[in-house]
Amino acid sequence: MAGNSQRRNRRNPGSKKGASVGTGGHSRRALEGKGPTPPGEARKGHPKQRAANAAAKRAADAKARGGMRRGGVQGRTGKSGAELVYGRNSVLEALQGDVPASALYVQQFIDNDDRVRDALALATERGVPLMEAPRPQLDNLAEGHNHQGLILQVPPYEYAHPDDLIAAADVNKDAPLIVALDGITDSRNLGAVVRSVAAFDGHGVVVPERRSAGMTAGAWKTSSGAAARVPVARASNLTRALESYKKAGLFVVGLAADGEHEIVDLDALTGPVVVVMGSEGKGMSRLVAETCDLTARIPMPGQAESLNAGVAAGIVLYEAARQRAKK
Repeated sequence: MAGNSQRRNRRNPGSKKGASVGTGGHSRRALEGKGPTPPGEARKGHPKQRAANAAAKRAADAKARGGMRRGGVQGRTGKSGAELVYGRNSVLEALQGDVPASALYVQQFIDNDDRVRDALALATERGVPLMEAPRPQLDNLAEGHNHQGLILQVPPYEYAHPDDLIAAADVNKDAPLIVALDGITDSRNLGAVVRSVAAFDGHGVVVPERRSAGMTAGAWKTSSGAAARVPVARASNLTRALESYKKAGLFVVGLAADGEHEIVDLDALTGPVVVVMGSEGKGMSRLVAETCDLTARIPMPGQAESLNAGVAAGIVLYEAARQRAKK
């Protein structure tokens, strides 16, 4: 035993208790710094990274589509989720308006006219695949509607998450300016709202999943190009989405004809805010209205009792942009 103790002391002469097992440098490495915290865009799951990824995807999609420009088209939604636009005038208007398209079905031995030739030329220029098919196949796709030998397939719109709209504002260090639509069922109204949000530097639009207009070909066209730049988010429950926004520090303002305040006197528009708009006839639902921090109205000295969502959004967003410019 004494010999063992002496051998331990020879290994570590400064120790009275003999040799001790070393750490192998682990403690020294544990004390070393791990470097600066990476930016939010580089951190997996961070809102800024989600926003950056979403923005990059929208930019890539917009580049592939060439941008969107004008409004109003007929169509239906197929089982795959893709929308079908049929008829020579409707197809040509959609292609001229740069509505995103995944295929153009052309009837075999179609009788050519200027609309057919222009549609084929635009589709070829944009790289839209041309699919020649017999008339019975087009009749089946159109489910009995008069397709006139042309059917345009529009891919399903990829909706953002409501949280992504806040993250998009954070990227530019802006106070979020978001529009939420409650009970708006006309896709052209949705397209007009998207256009107004783009015009006045808003950060996106939120719509509920049920009983609401979606981003159809008509909405794309009415947005006049804005749908390629402004994200539209879909919420499974609009009330819960608004509550989440409130927890994130956003002020929720409901637009109503009998609102407590006039929008010109509303300081909340200068900060992080969600403006909620209901349908022209019914307004906001009860639960959504109760979730709002306050209600506001647009002063209308004329005889009109209400405005549609597209017009109302333009007025409120202009007022928000005016107040923010003065801040």
